[in-house]
Formats: sequence, structure tokens, C-alpha cells
Amino acid sequence: MRSRRFEIKINHDFDSVIYHCKSIKRKDQDSTWIDENMVRAYTKLHTQGVVKSVEVYQDSKLVGGLYGVSMGKVFFGESMFSLVSNASKIAFVYLVQNMDYELIDCQVENAHLKSLGAFNLSAMCSSKN
Repeated sequence: MRSRRFEIKINHDFDSVIYHCKSIKRKDQDSTWIDENMVRAYTKLHTQGVVKSVEVYQDSKLVGGLYGVSMGKVFFGESMFSLVSNASKIAFVYLVQNMDYELIDCQVENAHLKSLGAFNLSAMCSSKN
């Protein structure tokens, strides 16, 4: 029986994370915005410490993760992937609970992110006017 334990690492294998994010099939999309120019740009920013990745391992195999731009107390999530159920959620929960950000910009509103507690900040702000 496979172990269900997960190991979380930070900035351990950014290249694999962005590759998986680039390669994952997305519903109703024929291609991805993560082209080779974007990979080069994010990789350069990663080497400069601006882009961070969170990796999830199961039985020593990378099974999920995410990456994004880190600026002070704000994290701008760029993409995430899962090769096993809920692995990207585990990465996101780790990010929220352990990496001391005050705001995480998910950039898109979808059911997956809402299930993790995301909400539309612009809608909330405009309703207070």
C-alpha cells in the first residue's frame, strides 16, 4: 500500500514545478500561457529570489506544487498542479499556514480556489462604496 504521507519542500525543484504547471491539461484550453519566454523569465526571477515554489512529494516523488511571485508580505500565485488528488491544495495550505504572507493574490476566481477559502477582493471592496 502506498504511503499517504506528504513531504513539503520550498524552492527545492522549481524547474520541475514550472514544467508540470506548463504541461498540465486545463479544461476548455488548448494551450497554456506558460510558454518558453515565460519559463525563462520566471526561472530568472526564481534565481534572484523573487519567485518561490512550494513542492509536495509523496514517496520521494514530486506530485504537486505551485509557484508565484513573492513581494514582501504579498504572494502572487501564478500556477499550480497536481499529479495526485489534492496535492496542489496541500501546497497552498502550506503556503498559507507557514510562509507568513498577509495577502495571496490567486489572480483567478474558480471553484478550486474558493474551496480553499479564496474570495474576490474587488467585489468585496466595491460593495462597501
